[in-house]
Amino acid sequence: QVQLVESGGGLVQAGGSLRLSCAASGSDFSADAMSWYRQAPGKQRELVARVTSGVFINYADFVKGRFTISGDNAKNTVYLQMNSLKPEDTGIYYCHFRLRSRDYWGQGTQVTVSS
Repeated sequence: QVQLVESGGGLVQAGGSLRLSCAASGSDFSADAMSWYRQAPGKQRELVARVTSGVFINYADFVKGRFTISGDNAKNTVYLQMNSLKPEDTGIYYCHFRLRSRDYWGQGTQVTVSS
């Protein structure tokens, strides 16, 4: 059974940085796509960044220039480096893997940015 385990969330002041990590276990296959989503209180979950086939990367407009996604397909691990954090970046961050036509989600990690 595939499981995703996230780490790296926490409390940081505005302008600070955090690095999130997500590792998948239980699969011998590389993910087709690895993504980070976030959900702020009272809002819908939204895509933050995605790396597809280990090569193609896209970002939500609200994080361009501040966040960087990277991944290791061979290890089924994905990272999100978050710089210049803003209070509006506060929320629960989830990693998502698309693996052999199935979707897998991590448990979520809280990111809180204080002003």
